[in-house]
Amino acid sequence: MLDELKNERRSVSTHPGLASRVGWFVAKLLAAFLFISVAQVIIYKFVPVPITLTMLLDEHSITKDWTPLDEIDRDMVDAVISGEDGKFCLHNGFDHEAMMQAFRRNQQGGRIRGGSTISQQTAKNVFLWQGGGYLRKGLEAWYTVLIETIWGKRRIMEVYLNVAETGIGTYGVEAGAQRYYGKSARKLSSVEAARIAAVLPLPKKREVKGAGGFTRRHGNAIARRVTVVKNGALDSCVYR
Repeated sequence: MLDELKNERRSVSTHPGLASRVGWFVAKLLAAFLFISVAQVIIYKFVPVPITLTMLLDEHSITKDWTPLDEIDRDMVDAVISGEDGKFCLHNGFDHEAMMQAFRRNQQGGRIRGGSTISQQTAKNVFLWQGGGYLRKGLEAWYTVLIETIWGKRRIMEVYLNVAETGIGTYGVEAGAQRYYGKSARKLSSVEAARIAAVLPLPKKREVKGAGGFTRRHGNAIARRVTVVKNGALDSCVYR
């Protein structure tokens, strides 16, 4: 009996030490992640993103061509705002209303719809992996806060337009413009820009040229709204 009591005391006395070591390890791990993530975002504020995890995992040969925002037609910017995130210049990285609407629609079943902003999509595309899961979503939220704070809207748009997948193995609107229209993204018409923007949610399944059905209708709707975005100054955070 006495031996059992001694063993219990010994067990209890060692647990705090173990908990302390585990807690210290977790704290160091968290501090390292915070440092690395902030450093990544600061570097990419000034340096073009060379490659992303999505590109590395792409089973096709990839085409990309980093292009400064000044060399991309304004209609392309307005088209992605129109098609992907109409409140891009109004929110702080998260469109809570769109997220709730997407949640309610998804509860009803059918095709899964997202409520992600351009900022969230950029955070995911640059720093993380595709797919769902609470871990990925949590990291996406953290990186979204960082890029909104450190980069600002203009840099977010510039990076997004350079890393977004615009077709099978094709990344960025410059590579997309060259692939589909044989011209620079600087010379895209509003209709051409809208058709590229229309495929962004499903670039492997939607066609830019010769599109029909929903993709064609969606592209036409985006093209009509490009003028609304411009006249309504919904791109004012990009073009001051």
